[in-house]
Amino acid sequence: MNLRRSASLFSAGVLFLVGFACSVRALAQETVIVPPDAKQVQPAEPWMKIPIPPLHPFHPEQPTRIELKNGLVILLEPDHELPFINGAINIRGGSRDVPADKVGLIGLYGQAWRTSGTATQNGDQLDDLLEAKAAKVETGGDVDSTSVSWSCLTKDEDQVFGIAVDLLEHPAFNEQKLALAKQQTVAGIVRRNDSASEIAEREAAMLVYGKDSPYARQPEIATVMAVTLDDLKAWHAKTIFPNNMIIAVEGDFDPTAMEKSLRAAFEGVPRGAAWPKPTGNFPGLTPGVYSVNKSDVNQSNVWIVGLGTERRNPDYYALSVMNEIFSGGFGSRLFQDVRTKQGLAYAVGGAYGASYDHPGVFYTAASTKSESTVKATQAMLEEIHGLKTKPFTADELASAKDQVLNSFIFHYDTKEKVLAEATELEFYGYPADFLTKYRAGIEAVTLADLERVANKYIDPSKLTVLVVGNEAEYGDPLTNLNLGPVHPIDITIPIPAALRQQMGGPGEE
Repeated sequence: MNLRRSASLFSAGVLFLVGFACSVRALAQETVIVPPDAKQVQPAEPWMKIPIPPLHPFHPEQPTRIELKNGLVILLEPDHELPFINGAINIRGGSRDVPADKVGLIGLYGQAWRTSGTATQNGDQLDDLLEAKAAKVETGGDVDSTSVSWSCLTKDEDQVFGIAVDLLEHPAFNEQKLALAKQQTVAGIVRRNDSASEIAEREAAMLVYGKDSPYARQPEIATVMAVTLDDLKAWHAKTIFPNNMIIAVEGDFDPTAMEKSLRAAFEGVPRGAAWPKPTGNFPGLTPGVYSVNKSDVNQSNVWIVGLGTERRNPDYYALSVMNEIFSGGFGSRLFQDVRTKQGLAYAVGGAYGASYDHPGVFYTAASTKSESTVKATQAMLEEIHGLKTKPFTADELASAKDQVLNSFIFHYDTKEKVLAEATELEFYGYPADFLTKYRAGIEAVTLADLERVANKYIDPSKLTVLVVGNEAEYGDPLTNLNLGPVHPIDITIPIPAALRQQMGGPGEE
């Protein structure tokens, strides 16, 4: 919207409000005479009479699944609305699979892979070529995967897809690009304590999973600098084989022609060893109160955390509804009590986290002014206790189901979103009909189910409180929570001696 139109709309809005205010004032000044024996009739609420039809059956158009003899899985979702094609090659293996002394390898790999380019075109040449076509080819990494993705106009698909395949099969990892990626990563590490909210999220994960857990550990300067070019090449050779990959393509293409193109590129690639399934020990966290003292802020970030669940859990649906009642939005118990009624938080929310192949995080989090830190924490704890002591109502159940189901559809209202979810299900070995069963699972939840999962999964004695804030400005000490001693968390960033000398500092932030 341009500035001129913004100004016009603003002026119109002001005139409307002025006119509305005058009308209200005039009505307020009128004398209304009501006969003494007249019955007071409440005005009708027309919106209450609007019929609400039941939700339509949810049957998203599933992508075509093709599995080659070498184990490569292809998912195709044609969509001819716009002349674009988007594709991604998803590869199993991520940061949780690297050694502890090389944490940060996957991030460096994801950056240097693309910026280094291929044996025939370096990264800078690829930048120029793709920019001229308004196309993208990108690489990246995550906790459990790496990827190559591309996006382009339909007419450029063959060339852009060819670049993505060349990058996959003939990467030219470059020492200078790796050095640049290291510099950028180290710069991020040095600044990682700037944001109190980011500190809270990071430390909460460490408390739930353990500091050395693959799901919580952080790259340090020493582990980043230890990564070599040979490490990137070894990782690539270890993960790039067809039965370890899923290719998903969405957009304006002919399915037969696309399948033929993908077969030509990958059908002759030999199968590799199956990627091992993730293993991990999740004993839960040590209850208590943990504190990060950040003296340059005037508000606190409070997290109350515990171990969540997996989506495979049969109780996933009941937990989703319970979570909606507890912390799902403006009408949730948590929001209504801590923010609306008591005014103790700028923002408050939470989730009973459910990951695909490992337990998620159950958390309740709030931002509050420093002097109300303890009161806000107590209010949050009381609401968590209330999940076991305050009975759920039929109205809460009905409203939560409506919220979950009505918002659910907007996550899958485009073919691109449906393909993304189908790719996730394929990647983690879930049945293809998981989405279509979701609605039935939510609708089947009863009040008895809510009470059962609350009693089974909510144990306040096994939760940990984390506070990141300015301890000198707390209205009351954290010991007033009566949860035992307060454990300080050291967030000092270890800086190797060589870098310390270059920085001219004493060695630690």
